[in-house]
Amino acid sequence: MGKATGFKEFDRQTPGYEAPAERVKHYREFATPLTDEELARQGARCMDCGIPFCHQGCPVNNIIPDWNDLVYRNRWKEAAEVLHSTNNFPEFTGRVCPAPCEASCTLNITDSPVAIKTIEHAIVERAFAEGWMVPDLPKRETGKMVAVVGGGPAGMAAAQQLARAGHAVVLFEKNAKVGGLLRYGIPDFKLEKDIIDRRVAQMEAEGVTIRANTHVGVDLSAQDLLDGFDAVVLTGGSEKPRDLAVPGRELKGVHFAMDFLTQQNRRNGGEAVGAEDILAKGKKVVVIGGGDTGADCVGTSNRHGAASITQIEIMPKPPAKEDKGLSWPLWPNKLRTSSSHDEGCERRWAVSTLRFTGQDGRVTGLDCAEVDARFQPIPGTEFKLDADLVLLAMGFVHPVHEGLVDGLGLEKDGRGNVKADTTAYQTSNPKVFAAGDIRRGQSLVVWAIREGRQAARAVDAYLMGSSDLPAC
Repeated sequence: MGKATGFKEFDRQTPGYEAPAERVKHYREFATPLTDEELARQGARCMDCGIPFCHQGCPVNNIIPDWNDLVYRNRWKEAAEVLHSTNNFPEFTGRVCPAPCEASCTLNITDSPVAIKTIEHAIVERAFAEGWMVPDLPKRETGKMVAVVGGGPAGMAAAQQLARAGHAVVLFEKNAKVGGLLRYGIPDFKLEKDIIDRRVAQMEAEGVTIRANTHVGVDLSAQDLLDGFDAVVLTGGSEKPRDLAVPGRELKGVHFAMDFLTQQNRRNGGEAVGAEDILAKGKKVVVIGGGDTGADCVGTSNRHGAASITQIEIMPKPPAKEDKGLSWPLWPNKLRTSSSHDEGCERRWAVSTLRFTGQDGRVTGLDCAEVDARFQPIPGTEFKLDADLVLLAMGFVHPVHEGLVDGLGLEKDGRGNVKADTTAYQTSNPKVFAAGDIRRGQSLVVWAIREGRQAARAVDAYLMGSSDLPAC
């Protein structure tokens, strides 16, 4: 694929970024796209490697070598068709996916994988710009009605696939707009929300009915849902955050990360943010948790104008470079520095919070200690951190059970997720299906899209006896 000697002739190249001092002044995306010529060279780097391990690395099984080759040969429309054959929303994954495909690339053995994510992003943007993204209408209507509950990427993918199969689909979303964490969690500087809106417009043109501001289990009962539809697909998120049960947790100024991030996205979108503004301006911010959500808190705090930002993580500091012999082609454990960290942040690893301290009911600091391999505090390593705002970014434990899940009486797995397999996607109620984070737990956007697509096929087969929808 690509040019036989391309990987020898051309170096890996990815988009540049606007300078940190400038980009922290706004919430827009700040990557500088490559030119068509540069993209063609990146496509040329795709090797004829025999076994395309990038397929193994990609949860939606993107046909990566094919569209790399098509971009190299300037056949962009065909590249867009191949790309969309496995992924409903490459504009999302091309922006926020960590690109496990690149970790699996054969060229990653020498730390220079093909710029797969960059090419993916360029293909879908070209498709929208050229007007190739037209509604994909069903050939016939089945007369079956399907409810999809949860408007994140899993729900969007399931709804779009089911509508294309000819079913009447209603996508229920408790918030004002669909998108899930794409809209209300991921900051605008990583994903501007008009990117979601243009895809929603396509879905509506294909026949998906969207009922926003409808919290199923609260505004609409679970029984009404069962009575009114031939099948129900649950695609809500894993929204129960992991808390930190230490002394002082009740102090004002200690918040869950998603409350902080959602507020800012609502501000940017012109929505009400609630009774209490959570702002980092002029404050000493401590982010607890070293993952992507924590990094998003860092980037948002920088844009607020925080006085200082410290991010702590209980896990040990990963190595700067992985051992390829042990990790490739799997996702490696190594130090990852995001664009938000480059904007200003102190990072500390192997640190546990012992307690929050405060004055007059507000947090003023943290008592911390370094931890051993069993995450136990090491005596004599205690230290203090000043803090006016603490953001808990330690992940999520399972979906919210109250309301819909318990209202339907669904069986849960050992972690508290809705129990369903990855073949039939059926829950303990055969009329109800589950996909995405509500089933698998907190995960990546690309996994949500995969499960939404697969669940749609399972629902179609349940309703019609068989399905022509793709298996992934």
